[in-house]
Amino acid sequence: MLELMAEQQVSIGGTTYPVPQPFIVIATENPIESEGVYPLPEAQRDRFLLKVDVPYPRGNEEFEILRRMSVRPPTANPVLDPAVVLQLQEQASNVFVHNLVAEYIVRLVLATRTPEEFGMPDLTSVIQVGCSPRATLGLVAASRALALIHGRDYVLPTDVQAVARDVMSHRLVLGFDAVADNITPAQVIERILAMVPPPTPVWNTQQRQVAHTQHSYVPEARS
Repeated sequence: MLELMAEQQVSIGGTTYPVPQPFIVIATENPIESEGVYPLPEAQRDRFLLKVDVPYPRGNEEFEILRRMSVRPPTANPVLDPAVVLQLQEQASNVFVHNLVAEYIVRLVLATRTPEEFGMPDLTSVIQVGCSPRATLGLVAASRALALIHGRDYVLPTDVQAVARDVMSHRLVLGFDAVADNITPAQVIERILAMVPPPTPVWNTQQRQVAHTQHSYVPEARS
């Protein structure tokens, strides 16, 4: 499974079998019936791009479930095919990531490893193992996909912030005391997002001069 998720191939008896494209691995975890079920090892969890928590549906969502499923269940109509998925994957990989946004991604990941250097010394005892370089790559990939969904060919810091919890939470290993205190990885990520400043826009000379003219104070002439 580790080879399958990382290299997208399977080696058996000295023969390597590449998986068909597009390829995806989805795993589900039921938090209720967990007796006899062990969590995945950290090395395998790290190979999942996202971990998405699915809470109870909201009231309007519950009503829609009732409306649809209390009669004859609807049938799904395909909206994508493998060729279109591959095309979208290629488009996502070409979405532009500015160096400032890339540095912001790196700082978010580094903050999980050395939080004291980012003004969060209290997290040093909370985080036992920080995020791996796969988190950095995952933030870039997920941010690019989100930007493409929003119809943009460039990544914004808000894209990174929107996917940070799903990309980074399952890659953190919290200390025993933190787990005993019911601290969750998602809470740690939210704290890091609040403490690590995103990049600010840099205006060019013309924009800066126009803004200075519009907002500068000119004292009135006295006679």
